[in-house]
Amino acid sequence: MAHQAIYDIAEICAQHGIQNAVLCPGSRCAPLTLAFANHDAIACRTFSDERSAGFIGLGLAQQTHTPSVLVCTSGSAAYNFAPAVAEAFFQQIPLVVFTADRPAEWIDQWDGQTIRQENIFGGHVKRSYNLPADSHPDSVWHINRVVNEAITLAQTFPEGPVHINVPLREPLYPQAGEKIKFSKKVKVVLAEHAQADLTKASKIKLAEQLAGFTRILVIAGQQENQSTLLKTVTRFCEIHQATLVGDVISNFHGSINTIRFADVFLAHAPDSIKSTLQPELIITFGKSVISKNLKQFLRKYAPVEHWHVQPAGVVPDPFQSLTKTIACDAKTFFAGLSSAPAITKFELQKKANYTKLWQVEDQRTQRSYQNYFAANSFHELQTAKVIMETLPSRCNFHVANSMSVRYANLVGLAEKQKGIHVYSNRGTSGIDGCTSTTIGHALASDVPNVLLTGDLAFFYDRNAFWHNYKMPNLRVVVINNNGGVIFNLIDGPGQVAEKDEFFVTQQHLTAQHLATEFNHVYLSASNQKELTNALKEFYTFDGKTKILEIKSDQLTATQAFNEFKQVIKKSYAT
Repeated sequence: MAHQAIYDIAEICAQHGIQNAVLCPGSRCAPLTLAFANHDAIACRTFSDERSAGFIGLGLAQQTHTPSVLVCTSGSAAYNFAPAVAEAFFQQIPLVVFTADRPAEWIDQWDGQTIRQENIFGGHVKRSYNLPADSHPDSVWHINRVVNEAITLAQTFPEGPVHINVPLREPLYPQAGEKIKFSKKVKVVLAEHAQADLTKASKIKLAEQLAGFTRILVIAGQQENQSTLLKTVTRFCEIHQATLVGDVISNFHGSINTIRFADVFLAHAPDSIKSTLQPELIITFGKSVISKNLKQFLRKYAPVEHWHVQPAGVVPDPFQSLTKTIACDAKTFFAGLSSAPAITKFELQKKANYTKLWQVEDQRTQRSYQNYFAANSFHELQTAKVIMETLPSRCNFHVANSMSVRYANLVGLAEKQKGIHVYSNRGTSGIDGCTSTTIGHALASDVPNVLLTGDLAFFYDRNAFWHNYKMPNLRVVVINNNGGVIFNLIDGPGQVAEKDEFFVTQQHLTAQHLATEFNHVYLSASNQKELTNALKEFYTFDGKTKILEIKSDQLTATQAFNEFKQVIKKSYAT
């Protein structure tokens, strides 16, 4: 049992509560693969494309709230995990990445599948480790210690990926008749993660400072749907008459107080109105926001103070106004400051008046929406609206990057759709693993998982479907306009002669062939009646994966989006 210390890695992972391992085929990784495949407490799945596998592991970790293990063979296979590792790093999702390797003496010696794998993920992992390649007792102790440390680090706030490079000597496979066993007394080092809290003195000080601000803006960044946090923040805002802003990936659509359309009206409101919306204090929590217009607004109309709430770690400053970091869990912070402020009714009314200014603009935008969608024409934004309005009351709603996430943010979700959890790969905002991440969620959950994606993101990640696992709860909506329509809409590429060939990247694929290839149900729609009929079948859960292709074209999509902007602009001209 020359690889006993490697086999015991699976036992250590299991005792740390890891539930899922994603194993990519290869020979150098055989001891790792056999260890996880033979452990009863860990669900193992195999995927041939490491890039897709990495994102599937990310989705599994996000859905289960436990780290996922990734395993690959040596050489370029490890590099293919990199996009998912980077996404996990910026979204703060725990992954434990094992890359099999040749022993150190064979690096740079023209040996097959051999590259320089130490620190291969650079600054996009919390830490990278390199295990010893021998079985000396001290090396066995070192392997055990490193694996325990890495798993704990992956789950320490801010959570994220860790990398363990594993040099392995031949023979890689057990001898005939030899069984994979795990040591009975494997050492496991567990960690208690204490929740950060505010001291009594801190609460008093922050409450006094809070009472001194009239114009308070609370901004929810990307985060998972948490009903208790939603209620706590809503109560805080009501007590302090603070304005709550949250785009679709914040999962704050369940609060009746949320300003949903800030990205829209901040893009078109005149400076005379924007100046009235300038905050004195902004309080942020969660991660990034989609809205470029919100960022630009706050950089121009900067607050006096900006507080960011998170338990630990580096705090970015996207609005260029950060003045205070509060090392505390968001729920604890807002609950601890939810007492009525010691101010006069007049001062409280002034705060309420500020919130009403934001509500007026949000309501103005909603009226413009009603006028725009009343036309009942068939286009991509209208399609996104119909899809989102007909989502199952309890589901995971995934949105791919590029126009899909922007359409979803423009449409928004209603307060009554509290049971819908929104996910999007906004750590790096790439299109490369949107489908794979969704499939990771689908494999680990019983609820419906609905993905809204564009044709480029869909076909770029087609290997997400290249596996042998059933996904009866997966539904994919592909808006196919034969290219990257976003480059017709944003400033810059839309005006250059090379746009069509080098930016839009025209393509003429259809999702029908992919659906047939992988034996999934294919549906399509090119008008409103076809969409209505297709959705009846699409949302019928009968044990099959279903792909609904919306047939669009770039000209109609561009015209519809420009008309939408004109309707919003016109609301400020009257």
